[in-house]
Amino acid sequence: MAMLSMPGQTGTLRGPRTTELMFLVSAGLLTSGAFALAAMANREGTPAKVLPFLGLVLLLLGSAHVIVRRLAPNAEPTLLPIVGLLNGLGYVMIARLDQNFAARQSVWTLVGLVAFTLTLLVVPSIRRFADYRYLLALAGIVLLLLPLMPFIGVTIRGARIWISLHFFTIQPGEFAKVVLTMFLAGYLVDKRELLTVSTRRFAGVNIPDLRHFAPLLGALGIAILVMVAERDLGSSLLFFTLFVVMMYLATSRVAYVLGGLVSFAIGSAIAYQIFGHVRRRVSAWLFAFDDPNDTGFQVVEASFAMADGGLIGTGIGEGTPTVIPVVTTDMIFAAIGEEFGLIGAAGILVAFLLFIGAGFRVALEASDPFEKLVAGGLTALLGFQVIVIVGGVVRLLPLTGVTLPFVSYGGSSLVANYVILAILIRISDSASRDQDQGGNDLTMHGTL
Repeated sequence: MAMLSMPGQTGTLRGPRTTELMFLVSAGLLTSGAFALAAMANREGTPAKVLPFLGLVLLLLGSAHVIVRRLAPNAEPTLLPIVGLLNGLGYVMIARLDQNFAARQSVWTLVGLVAFTLTLLVVPSIRRFADYRYLLALAGIVLLLLPLMPFIGVTIRGARIWISLHFFTIQPGEFAKVVLTMFLAGYLVDKRELLTVSTRRFAGVNIPDLRHFAPLLGALGIAILVMVAERDLGSSLLFFTLFVVMMYLATSRVAYVLGGLVSFAIGSAIAYQIFGHVRRRVSAWLFAFDDPNDTGFQVVEASFAMADGGLIGTGIGEGTPTVIPVVTTDMIFAAIGEEFGLIGAAGILVAFLLFIGAGFRVALEASDPFEKLVAGGLTALLGFQVIVIVGGVVRLLPLTGVTLPFVSYGGSSLVANYVILAILIRISDSASRDQDQGGNDLTMHGTL
């Protein structure tokens, strides 16, 4: 009798790729339905140039399934469909807000899927990167420094985090975060035991030998200083949080989390005193309605938009989110809240929660310590990015300007996130094959 089985087994009623295909088809239907509603709400008719781009996005997501089926057949089946849903709904919202951005986003989706495919092709195993941790640290710092270089670095909206390559601009810092995550994982795996053993006391607290922290603190300090010089405080916050989380994942010591919280509080106070734009962001957060026509305008308009959305939303295409500055990037969650309502916004957050849960499940199932830390670190990075941007939109936190992964308009972020997805899928596939190999070895041993 046919039976359901774990990923990697043959002769099954439903394998992981079949499950993935079913979920992906459902995501495609939801995306197409949302686009149909937006088209019906457009009094001027459906723009002729947008529909082919939507078809391209859906075709690319279907191609990604074929690629995973061929290159990582045993991988976690929920990661790609969740990304397909987020990317698809984000694309529909971008197309509804700005047709020119929709065309560009479809091209960036193509580039992202190419990067996704190349990652799976070129990297048959993530484990090999553990031996090149210092090269990864150097590469990450170089990527961060590129926007500060003359001729290629450009400043947009007060932040120098882009480089211009004639026909387009990219943010190398988005890729630096991925590379530096792998450096942290490699170093922590190598020094984990030393970082958990206390050799001295400082201010009544047992601490390990400080020399083992030197490479970590050096890379962290340089990365954060560069980001501060570029006025990219959102990425600085994300990378610092990533550092603290990975220290805890590697050592299970709560003291590192407490130390990180204290350091964050001190650093935030210093940044508030030194940087005028930090004070403006905090003022817009705490006192937005005191100056609704200037510093608080963006946050106030986002608040009004989500209030107008209510429980079920105004309907896609029926709201007025275009009055919000940079709505396709920083504030796209406010547009979703207005036109999809609380239910739709909560659905997006649930999708992110499912993705984060799947990412941490991949980390737990990985047999290699380096792969565990890479999967856990990259998942935490995306999770905290969602918290930071959504928290800024709903005024739980100061607005930092980072993008909502897979949803907001932005080429560099989308491509880097597809690379992260490929890494998680590769680790998941490796973990499944390791489990199958272990089971086969046990079976063979029992028959001898």
